[in-house]
Formats: sequence, structure tokens, C-alpha cells
Amino acid sequence: MKWRFYEKDGLSFGLKPGFTLPTGDDGKGVGAGRATYHLFFLVTREMKPWAFHFNLGYTRNENKLDENKNIWHVSAASTVEVMKDLKAVGDIGTERNASRNLNVPKAFILGGVIYSLWEDLDVDFGVKGGLTRPQDDLSILAGITWRF
Repeated sequence: MKWRFYEKDGLSFGLKPGFTLPTGDDGKGVGAGRATYHLFFLVTREMKPWAFHFNLGYTRNENKLDENKNIWHVSAASTVEVMKDLKAVGDIGTERNASRNLNVPKAFILGGVIYSLWEDLDVDFGVKGGLTRPQDDLSILAGITWRF
């Protein structure tokens, strides 16, 4: 969930809080064994057909795996409307690695599309590539956004 607490003249500020509940079996190495929480600060500047986004985040990585507990995240993205109901997306970012053994942050680049099925419902597809060794080399992404 995101909350836009300020929106005027194409500029908006928002917060994206969240939490994760432990659902795996940490004894089998599936899951971290503890609940975690995060908070992201979001800035968007819209200048049709473009929009620019900046994200700054913090995750409290509570775990039984001796991972770093304080994870930061920063990213910048842009969207452009290429035709009615279809946007192209680009995103680049980095975050602190959860592993205490790796001092190299994870870094990524992402490209994709967003299609608006209705005014308040979008579907998106993308490809995410790793820019540093700790980041996965390639990920295929899909999502749904419902605005209310």
C-alpha cells in the first residue's frame, strides 16, 4: 500500500510502509524466521507524457540467519506514455546487501511496460538485470496495481 500525503501541480510525495510475516521454515533454510518491516519515501514529478520517480527506503531485516538488519534502498525511475493506456518504464537502483559477508551492494536496472486495463487498474511486465555480482543476473517480473 502507498499513501500519497501531498499532491499538487504534478509533484507528489508519498510513503509506502509494509511488513513481512515469517511463513517459511527457517530450520530448513526457507525464510528468515522473524517478521520484518519497511518504510519507503517516494517522490514523483509528472510532466506529461513523462513521469520521474525517486525512492528512498529502509528495511528492518529481523532474522535468525545472522544477516544485516538495517537495509537501505535508493532508486530512480521514469515512465513515458507511448500510446493511450501504455507506458514504457525504466528503473535503476541499489540497496545494501543483506549478507554480512558481502560488502558490495546489490544494484539493478529494469525495463518494462505498464498497460492500463481501466482507469484504476494496471498490469505490468518487466525484465530486471543485475549490475553487481550479488544481484540476480536476470529476473522476469509481473504485477498488478489497483488504485483506490
